[in-house]
Amino acid sequence: MSLNENLQKVVARHEELGELMLAPDIASSGDFVKFSKEYAELIPIVEGIANLEAAQSEAADLAAMLADPETDPEMRTMAEIEFQELKVKVPALEKMIQVLLLPKDEADEKNAILEVRAGTGGDEAALFAADLFRMYQRYAETRGWKFEIMALSETGIGGCKEAIASVTGRGVFARLKFESGVHRVQRVPATESGGRIHTSAATVAVMPEAEEVDVQIADKDLRIDIFRASGPGGQSVNTTDSAIRITHLPTGLVVIQQDEKSQHKNKAKAMRVLRSRLYDYQRQLVDAERAAARKSQVGSGDRSERIRTYNYPQGRVTDHRINLTLHKLDRIMDGDLDEAIDALISEDQASRLAEIS
Repeated sequence: MSLNENLQKVVARHEELGELMLAPDIASSGDFVKFSKEYAELIPIVEGIANLEAAQSEAADLAAMLADPETDPEMRTMAEIEFQELKVKVPALEKMIQVLLLPKDEADEKNAILEVRAGTGGDEAALFAADLFRMYQRYAETRGWKFEIMALSETGIGGCKEAIASVTGRGVFARLKFESGVHRVQRVPATESGGRIHTSAATVAVMPEAEEVDVQIADKDLRIDIFRASGPGGQSVNTTDSAIRITHLPTGLVVIQQDEKSQHKNKAKAMRVLRSRLYDYQRQLVDAERAAARKSQVGSGDRSERIRTYNYPQGRVTDHRINLTLHKLDRIMDGDLDEAIDALISEDQASRLAEIS
């Protein structure tokens, strides 16, 4: 189907939905919410189509004016300038509409569960994991998102073995989903007396936060163990059997939650994380099948894939998936991630457009 045929279908569907929403019994039928959501999603595409058609019509008028030998010289000069501008504007509008027409990732508008774990590199890896976790926390603040720490396993020298957070807000998963993978750091550790540069790593996992309707979990598939929390000594969290370990028997996924003093709260948090991990697990199975047929993609989503290097001596951050190097490491570690994330989103859109062209 040509782009023009696709656009005509979108406009027709938008008009059809407008009429359906005016039906006298629509409010009681239960379809109004579904129709209004689809209608709203089509608005930016329909507006883009209207802008494209207006630009194409204007370009045709200008072309006719330029082809007419009787056109006034001054008018011809102005028409030539406007025509050249439209030669840039029309393809840009076409690309924007094509991007809007790309199949939506149903998880893009979901909130996310962010997990950061220290990898190879001992204490330095734990310090880097803590730096990454703070980086995402600051990024969430710049976007106006809520960042709720769900679990934090600290090392005692400012590092962390594992940190889990819930990130809530508009389009959270859409902007964070390409952050999953191995992040590598090259720097002189604070604990290094000889001034040698060390390389260590941390693993980031970003999962769409699943609702109960997204993942059905049967009680028979769970084993729940209750035990005494093992935080730093002397804390009251250790005086009661409040820690929870939930094992999902069919997949072997295990979630441990012990940050809360309440067993009930720990179980509720553990179930949120487990539900999201299961949802992510199911998505990865589907994505792996799709990836086998894809010509290109931005990262495989494989947690073992090295995606980015943070080089402190040179003050640069390099994303290996798209060969992007930014010389503003300090700003990035302070949460200035938009340039890197926008580049990843653009590359993903370009690769998907290339597949359907």
